[in-house]
Amino acid sequence: MQEYIKADPWSIIEEGFDKELVKSSESIFSIGNGAMGQRANFEEQYSGETFQGSYIAGVYYPDKTRVGWWKNGYPEYFAKVLNAPSWIGIDVYINGEALDLNTCKKVDRFSRELNMKEGWYLRVFTAVLPNGTQVSVKVTRFLSLDLDEVGAINYEITPENADAEIKFVPYLDSGITNEDSNWDDKFWNTTSVRSEAGQAFIEAHTMKTHFETCTFMENRLFLNGQALIAKPAEHTADMRVAHEYVQMAKQGETLSLHKFGGYTVSRNHQASALVEASRTALGKAFELGFDTLLEKQKQAWAKIWEMSDITIAGDIKAQQGIRFNIFQLNQTYLGKDSRLNIGPKGFTGEKYGGSTYWDTEAYCIPFYMATKDQNVARSLLKYRYNHLEKAIENAQKLGFSNGAALYPMVTMNGEECHNEWEITFEEIHRNGAIAFAIYNYYRFTGDYSYIPEMGLEVLIGIARFWHQRASFSTAKNKYVILGVTGPNEYENNVNNNWYTNYLAKWCIDFAVEQLQKVEDGYNDDYRRVIGKTKLTDSEVSQWKKVAGNIYFPYSEEKGVFLQQDGFLDKELITVDQLPKNQRPINQKWSWDRILRSPYIKQADVLQGFYFFEDHFTEEELEKHFDFYEPFTVHESSLSPCVHSIQAAKLNRMQQAYMFYLRTSRLDLDDYNKEVEEGLHITSMAGTWMSIVEGFGGMRIVDDKLSFEPKIPEQWEAYSFKINFRNRILKVTVKKNSTEFLLNGQDDMSIRLNGERVVLKPNKLKVV
Repeated sequence: MQEYIKADPWSIIEEGFDKELVKSSESIFSIGNGAMGQRANFEEQYSGETFQGSYIAGVYYPDKTRVGWWKNGYPEYFAKVLNAPSWIGIDVYINGEALDLNTCKKVDRFSRELNMKEGWYLRVFTAVLPNGTQVSVKVTRFLSLDLDEVGAINYEITPENADAEIKFVPYLDSGITNEDSNWDDKFWNTTSVRSEAGQAFIEAHTMKTHFETCTFMENRLFLNGQALIAKPAEHTADMRVAHEYVQMAKQGETLSLHKFGGYTVSRNHQASALVEASRTALGKAFELGFDTLLEKQKQAWAKIWEMSDITIAGDIKAQQGIRFNIFQLNQTYLGKDSRLNIGPKGFTGEKYGGSTYWDTEAYCIPFYMATKDQNVARSLLKYRYNHLEKAIENAQKLGFSNGAALYPMVTMNGEECHNEWEITFEEIHRNGAIAFAIYNYYRFTGDYSYIPEMGLEVLIGIARFWHQRASFSTAKNKYVILGVTGPNEYENNVNNNWYTNYLAKWCIDFAVEQLQKVEDGYNDDYRRVIGKTKLTDSEVSQWKKVAGNIYFPYSEEKGVFLQQDGFLDKELITVDQLPKNQRPINQKWSWDRILRSPYIKQADVLQGFYFFEDHFTEEELEKHFDFYEPFTVHESSLSPCVHSIQAAKLNRMQQAYMFYLRTSRLDLDDYNKEVEEGLHITSMAGTWMSIVEGFGGMRIVDDKLSFEPKIPEQWEAYSFKINFRNRILKVTVKKNSTEFLLNGQDDMSIRLNGERVVLKPNKLKVV
């Protein structure tokens, strides 16, 4: 676990330059605006180890699948999140010497700050170059929320020990590569490099997918805050364009370069009009100027925080952790574009590929429902409806028929693009998370319209899949589901994973229930859907037969549902008996050894208890928590949040708090020793859930908000806001009281610890 990030309630701060931490910090200090994002790479040259990454939302490349033995049903490609042409680069020369922190004789007073409250990234340092010149540098960068095709950099240099000739060479570069590539294919084709009237443009498109892009820049030079009239020398090459500015600065004077850059994309403009759209974006940016655009950035983030902030009094590291998670979620996805989704690495790295996992439905939708409005969550559900035909095709490739739908484990456009057989073919529980999200959306928002309009078709396709995927065991006289991988990916090709079987039964039951409800109340939609899907009563009867007689592995001796058949055949050695030098096991052990062990990567049975908490008693939860948690290594980012929620439910507050710290500071403290590859964006929504659902005890009970608040002993108080059916409720939990403040016009009835409480608009209620 690394602990170099300074605790601060509103900022991520690094002090001191350590080359070993550069790649980790590039991830942690990443910035984004929902439309694009970038790792915190240095603008100037850096010859040390670095992971260069700039990303455009929705732009990807279908990298041909690479496997040793091809199996029928394998996806043909793995969708790569693409490192896009870079616009941030600014080569800097001081008296003819390149500024490079890897080769400087001395680097002092180095610090970085990611200001989460206002949405900007700052880096300052003093350096002595090999030629003896000492300079101080201050670089401010942000990606505009208002003009989301534009980013801005203010690069300031002050000579400290002598006058200096300073040369700035801002550039665009499409000669980039991906860290993550199967075959080292060429991902981009550069078609035009041009420099016109102080502006520069590189037009390039992705190979195969043909996303057309224009990367652009324009620069201004300032001396001591006064604009200089400086015409740059222009340098163009096949994949690079640069503008060169040379200016003398006296000792103590500050020379600044304002650089505006970014991307226009054929997803939003005609391909033939990308350069013109880039000129328009640059014109808007320069009309405002760096300072005004930064002020607008602060205002935009203030509006986001007004609704989404969670405050924690008395625990700065906990406060910093939750705000970092909320900040990164909003940098990744703002709900403006229903064609986009929430990738597991967001704009911070390339690992995993794809833009959509089951994480969105299981973890992210609750956050966006409660902190935005229902339209954002509805867009995420619409995304899945729009990909229903692809889900049916995915199932057909595996031998399913009659409109059975298997949603992909990983996707960009609805097609499966994950190429590990134990996940591609077997981790079918993802279907259940999508159905659960439909239920969860209606439960929280009260908006039933999605189901007759779109959701019912999705539920029918999923129910058909589960019906066909189950098989009848004469030995058990039950329906079984064989050869699967549950959420615990440290178990592959198992039979009767309890979580998967339970989801299958629930999905069918829920689909049947919605069929009846839509028929009764939305007859036009019902006839349309039945006509489209050709669903019959006899088929539904077959579904019910499976759901009513599905097998759930259970141990009478232990009094618990078994994770899968044969779990008790393992050598049941708990995690606390593992030597620390064996952790994390996914980096220390062979896969063979992991598969034979009892160790659980993430909540599996307990994930089912989280989804369907009201199906089980608290005593049953406690028994299963006590049995499974000791075998859980939490080497998935999605694991600690579920355990924190359940520990809080069981009133094990110290354990809940420790799990909360782990999920909230997973990347800041690099628990899994992999942060340099990028952040764990989707699990960050689980951190929000740990507070709101865990400590706050928020649930929907009988169509009303219900709270059973608890507070860790380390905290003095905490607060959060919920947008529940277009009414904003602020909840503040203190040691001996809970406060509610309702915005709106009408009273709201809630439950607090099982008792009815009526809230009056704009009047503080203290209980």
